[in-house]
Amino acid sequence: MARSSPEGSASHSQPHHNPPTKIAASPSAMATSDNDESMVRNAIEGFLREPPVGTPPEVITALRLMAGDAADPLPPRLYFETVEQSPVAISITDSTANILYVNAAFEHLTGYLRDEVLGRNQSILSSNATPDSIYRQLWRTIQRKKTWTGTLVNQRKGGDEYLAELVISPVLNSSGEIAYFLGMHRDVTREHELASALRQQKTRIENVLDAAPTVMVLLDAEGEIILDNMEYKKLFGDLRGREPLPLIRAALREQAGFDPIDRTVPASGKGEDFKNVEVSLEAPGHLGPRWFSCSGTCISEQDGSARSYFGRGKHGDARLLLLATDVTARHREIERAHLEHLRARIAEQRLTQGMREALTAASYQIQTPLNLLRAASAMLANGAGTLEGFAPTLAQITETSEQALKTLQAALPDEIIEAGVSVNVNELVRHVLALETEALLASGVTVDWRPAHVLPEITARQTELRSLFKNLIDNALQATREGATGQRELHISTRALDDAVEVCIQDSGPGFPSGDRYKAFEPFYIGWRNRRGRAGMGLPLAQEIANQHGGSIEIDPDYSNGCRLLVTLTNALPRD
Repeated sequence: MARSSPEGSASHSQPHHNPPTKIAASPSAMATSDNDESMVRNAIEGFLREPPVGTPPEVITALRLMAGDAADPLPPRLYFETVEQSPVAISITDSTANILYVNAAFEHLTGYLRDEVLGRNQSILSSNATPDSIYRQLWRTIQRKKTWTGTLVNQRKGGDEYLAELVISPVLNSSGEIAYFLGMHRDVTREHELASALRQQKTRIENVLDAAPTVMVLLDAEGEIILDNMEYKKLFGDLRGREPLPLIRAALREQAGFDPIDRTVPASGKGEDFKNVEVSLEAPGHLGPRWFSCSGTCISEQDGSARSYFGRGKHGDARLLLLATDVTARHREIERAHLEHLRARIAEQRLTQGMREALTAASYQIQTPLNLLRAASAMLANGAGTLEGFAPTLAQITETSEQALKTLQAALPDEIIEAGVSVNVNELVRHVLALETEALLASGVTVDWRPAHVLPEITARQTELRSLFKNLIDNALQATREGATGQRELHISTRALDDAVEVCIQDSGPGFPSGDRYKAFEPFYIGWRNRRGRAGMGLPLAQEIANQHGGSIEIDPDYSNGCRLLVTLTNALPRD
């Protein structure tokens, strides 16, 4: 006990008897003690064999208890030695909690020697960290002659506090009244610290799980939920009270072709984990399905039975940790980009179809003046006509030619003026290379891309510059296809000039003959052997865009192992 009863806290009037204190002795002293004990035992045994007439029976009973029975394997003193040598702290008090006896373990645990506590109240061990209500409950229990078991915060002689697990039992006399209290307690501070650390670790894990932006659920082999996190509970609410787990399992069975539990923790044999399997769930109130990327990992728990203490237990139960990450936003972005791509393709097809129709109509309309010109030319060659006679014919030729010109002009798309913004040329070239990756790989071209580490931004129209670089890279790709057999290479680099940015595009193609270097920038000039699909406007359009940005495109005349184009861009374009 750590506190006395209210009525006994100040009373020390009751006498008490201390049992013999355990003292170390020399071998000669121990021999003398054994002789004296033998003499006393022999005297008592002789007295008991022929007790004097009139000896009270109580005296005879007491002497028999003291001497013990030689045939009894458990003499009375053994009980005292057992208590004295017990590893559990034991104390005996009177009915008011004054200490009558403590064993050696009590001394070791509390730091008090028995001479320091005998006659003092058990409250010397009390700490104000224990609520008064616990002490009141303790006294109510033992005063009703019942055993109390509980935990108190006690303090040692030096003031250090420890957690004591106590068992206090009342000892009754022959009249059934409380005569003594037997107290046994042990230090459970370490167990409490470990339990607290375990609870803290559990709290940390739960907080981490709840903070994770991924649905997490731990399942047993039967598919029952052992643990889930906050995202799982949120999904439960989003599904209007429908349990998410059956829906996810059904989606994996129907869309991926397997059940997560049967695959990961099968009843027979070792399972197989899975990662990043995407499935869709129909969620009420959402536009379209919600997509989840699912992963499953088998976790084997340790056997917690007593047999497993020495490593002879069975294999632990298998669990499934199921993760489901919401990738709906990514799917919708992909779908949006796909739709935008389709819209662009459709618009491009419509524009192409419209231009083909306009060009076809213009081509048809041009046939009339051409036929008239051919007829007039033939008549003049044969001397069958005069200039005055051809005047109406020339007027008709002029009219039909103007109509064809109007048809061609109407087919031209409207020019869209793009706003000038601050751009990084490295990023624009990188984007174009990403778009051209498939074509470059198909042609077996090795790309050497060396951007400048530091490049100033310039004001430009992003779409126009992308078109510029795409035209130049397309020309370089075509050049490598028509070049001599061997390694096909494309080298692109950037560097900062004093007031501009320079982009160097170099290919391993046949290059330009010296006489064609200026003609290459003329509209409709085509220098390729394979002219199919070529309009001869790539370099002229690129040059026009460079000029709009205060720059230029030049063919390096000193480079002879292919073609090297030097593109210079400045900040001449005003920022909108």
